[in-house]
Amino acid sequence: MANTLLEKVLSLQDKYQSLQDQLSDPEVMSDMKRYVQLNKDYKELQPIINAGHEYKKMVEDLAAAKDIVLNEKDEELKEMAKAEIAEIEPQIPEMEQKIKLLLIPADPDDGKNAMVEIRGGTGGDEAAIFAGDLFRMYTKFAESRGWKVEVSDQAPGTAGGYKMIVFKLSSANEGVYGIMKYESGVHRVQRVPQTETQGRIQTSAASVAVFPEAGEFDIELNMSDIRKDTFCASGPGGQGVNTTYSAVRLTHIPSGIVVQCQEERSQLKNYDRALEELRTRLYNMEHQKYLDEIASKRKTMVSTGDRSAKIRTYNYPQGRVTDHRINWSMYNLPVFMDGDIYECIDQLQVAENAERLKEAGD
Repeated sequence: MANTLLEKVLSLQDKYQSLQDQLSDPEVMSDMKRYVQLNKDYKELQPIINAGHEYKKMVEDLAAAKDIVLNEKDEELKEMAKAEIAEIEPQIPEMEQKIKLLLIPADPDDGKNAMVEIRGGTGGDEAAIFAGDLFRMYTKFAESRGWKVEVSDQAPGTAGGYKMIVFKLSSANEGVYGIMKYESGVHRVQRVPQTETQGRIQTSAASVAVFPEAGEFDIELNMSDIRKDTFCASGPGGQGVNTTYSAVRLTHIPSGIVVQCQEERSQLKNYDRALEELRTRLYNMEHQKYLDEIASKRKTMVSTGDRSAKIRTYNYPQGRVTDHRINWSMYNLPVFMDGDIYECIDQLQVAENAERLKEAGD
């Protein structure tokens, strides 16, 4: 096992070194598109190479300690070696598991920022209120991780919440999409609605779609394929927003995709953010092919298949949230709705990793 894993990691060492050399080449640095791709490949290999070096050192240290126990006459040295063996041996299987996972190709977009769209579904006003609750939950979660939240479009509900809201989650330190992708799907809520006078429990739903943000070089846009329209914003933002043509709507004629942004006072800023969303939605059409390809192999990630599938239920009378993909439940719904959702995401990641290992072994 040890030799096989080390061989696999070391076989990547030459490629890693080659990428390192190319990144310092002035000719490569002048070609930004190529430089961005090479840098991405380099960063993807880095944790594998680092883990391989760490694993190699652990194996060598373990062998050296065992040699001391067998051949050394000094009892004090032998005791120190035994302590070292006791410390290293349990770490070996953990490191082997880590390297196995690192060697399996991950979703190529895990390291990207994420675009999130929440839509109120069945349930009328209550569904819109619940969509607002989900937006608050994700905002709180983002704040806890130091992420930036930027709303690009919204349609408020008549009784509160949102019929629809689109926002971007970004971070300079970690891949947001790799964490948030598990949220794609239909979220159901069971509770007595604010609009209910008889005290009856009602089931409503909201859909969440999470897309990896497309980078400038991920997709080429032909600007002649895009129609730009401007209009007066209808959302919050003061008098200036509602009396000037600052809101922007972009229509991608070949695909029929329409996006708009009205959150900024500046038409230019709204245009840039709308273009960013359009690029992301077009990129997602290609990314969906990758998701569909692995959907049949991994049942835990609804985001790899049908985004209309019911993934989670929020039961207010019981104070329970249940994720149906992994049969995980938490009986502290108020805390969950306050943004403490990482335990659930962590369990989904564990389940997906187990499936990735099984998939690699088949």
